[in-house]
Amino acid sequence: MRALWLAAVVSVMPLSVLAADAGAAAPVASPTVVAKADLKDAKGKAMGTVTVKTAAKGLIFELDLKNVPAGEHAFHLHETGKCEAPFKTAGGHFNPSGSQHGIANPQGQHAGDLPNLHVPKSGQLQQTLFVHGLTVEAGANSIFDADGSAIVIHAGKDDYVSDPAGNAGDRIACGLVEKK
Repeated sequence: MRALWLAAVVSVMPLSVLAADAGAAAPVASPTVVAKADLKDAKGKAMGTVTVKTAAKGLIFELDLKNVPAGEHAFHLHETGKCEAPFKTAGGHFNPSGSQHGIANPQGQHAGDLPNLHVPKSGQLQQTLFVHGLTVEAGANSIFDADGSAIVIHAGKDDYVSDPAGNAGDRIACGLVEKK
């Protein structure tokens, strides 16, 4: 029952959560790298990369972050592939279905609503996430639509319910998702 609840409420999960559930299968055996985002702060300082790989029924995001302030930070896929400081050019969250914001919102969630990051004092974080429903193929859920997409880290944590952005605060890092 736990796996059904997680799938219904949270369509984005760390792979470790999926693997920990009894009977849960890994998203794919051999994912293919399709995109990469180089994240930078408003001054152009490198803050790491996010590699995007294909998976059955979604995408895998592999984070390799550095120089990120310690603490909890919102992590989102944004609707526009543009990262001009202060990163408002990235638009709102990627939301092809027109849903409300928030992983815990009973009204649904944006496709770009991703779990908060828990960054240690070192400022470095390596994490892998499976994001259900996203694709690189043509269609409404494609991260490669006409204006592209961007990955954004916010100053604060996402509260997972407030529409439209979870009260996550300023955008402190941004990276254009580029095809490989």
